[in-house]
Amino acid sequence: MSSVPMKNLDDWVSALTQPAALMELGSLVLCALLAWFIASLVCRAVGARGSSSIMFGERIVDGVLFPLLLLCLTYVAQAFVVRWIPLAVFKIALPILISLLVIRLGVKVLQVALPDTPLVRLLERTISWVAWAAAALWLSGLLPLILEELDQITWRVGSATLSIRTLIEGGLTACAVLIVTLWISSAIEARLLRSVKGSELSLRKAASNATRALLMFLGLLLTLSAVGINLSALSVLGGAIGVGVGFGLQKLAANYVSGFVILAERSMRIGDNVRVDNFEGVITQINARYTVIRSLGGRESIVPNEMLIINRVENLSLEDSRVWFSSVVSVAYDSDVDLVMRLLIEATLNQTRVLRDPAPSVALSSFGADGLEFTVGYWVADPENGSMSLRSLINLDILKSLRANQIEIPFPQRVVHTRAV
Repeated sequence: MSSVPMKNLDDWVSALTQPAALMELGSLVLCALLAWFIASLVCRAVGARGSSSIMFGERIVDGVLFPLLLLCLTYVAQAFVVRWIPLAVFKIALPILISLLVIRLGVKVLQVALPDTPLVRLLERTISWVAWAAAALWLSGLLPLILEELDQITWRVGSATLSIRTLIEGGLTACAVLIVTLWISSAIEARLLRSVKGSELSLRKAASNATRALLMFLGLLLTLSAVGINLSALSVLGGAIGVGVGFGLQKLAANYVSGFVILAERSMRIGDNVRVDNFEGVITQINARYTVIRSLGGRESIVPNEMLIINRVENLSLEDSRVWFSSVVSVAYDSDVDLVMRLLIEATLNQTRVLRDPAPSVALSSFGADGLEFTVGYWVADPENGSMSLRSLINLDILKSLRANQIEIPFPQRVVHTRAV
């Protein structure tokens, strides 16, 4: 900041009670109105009215754009006002506006990048307390003194000399880099995943994850450089990580590689109905290490990506969404076969989910020990809606039709021979 803090409380009171303070206050109000007007125009121009984006928020003033415009306009106003009157209100307003911008940026980025995470509330409070404490220390004139004292507490780590001030500045730099990285990656992800589905969604999700990982890595390097750590020391760390991956993290590395292979090949996509290890469901997420499959009953299975590569996977919706189901019915040997076959076909056609093309089919599949066994098969185009309820409705219609036509469903029969002693 270019302004110099006041020496004591008397200086603040004396400066704020001057008539010139009213002119500064009026300039700040004018800057706030102008910032709100510009933010509203930009919001309407890009069609973001009522959105919860980082830049605009839900009410314009709770986004990042409004405090950013207000801070810039305040700096411009200060440059003009300082030519005619001594500054007092601006010396208070600028640290507060900077803290407000930091808080709004951090909070909005965390809300978008980490939604529904319990840790977000704690991080938001931490950012708020640190920002307001820094503003209070600057206004009171204690911040330069505290930083100077912290800079005197030093120790050596290898060839580098560290101090508490360096660690604090490095931590703040890391937080700032993290927030900016999450902001950029969230914007890229929202741009890539807008109005896409199927294989395009999977591929763009992979690109978004790779971009976020790359930005986080570059941010880590920038933070270490800001603290004063020699980046050449990372070569040893890289070698250690390589050995660890080679021996202890083989499965983890295999899962990550398998995840990128699945996304690149598009053999499985988000929304596909698959069966893996006798578990059937819809793919809801394809992450770098694992894939989430949600069954029709609501259960979720977290499947390691390596398992999807090395094991047999049935993809029920890759080329054709139509699925064949069947029901087996047993009737007495003296039943009218033609009538039974016609009743079975009619029972399946009573359900709207059963396709007419290809039409249902029925066959005398077996001569059972207790009766004739018929298998009626039918095609369904929406297997994601479940098969149990449809099969139940068809079986109920079959049972009603057989009973209405006095066709017997035989009970198990056994002949017992007795021999006289």
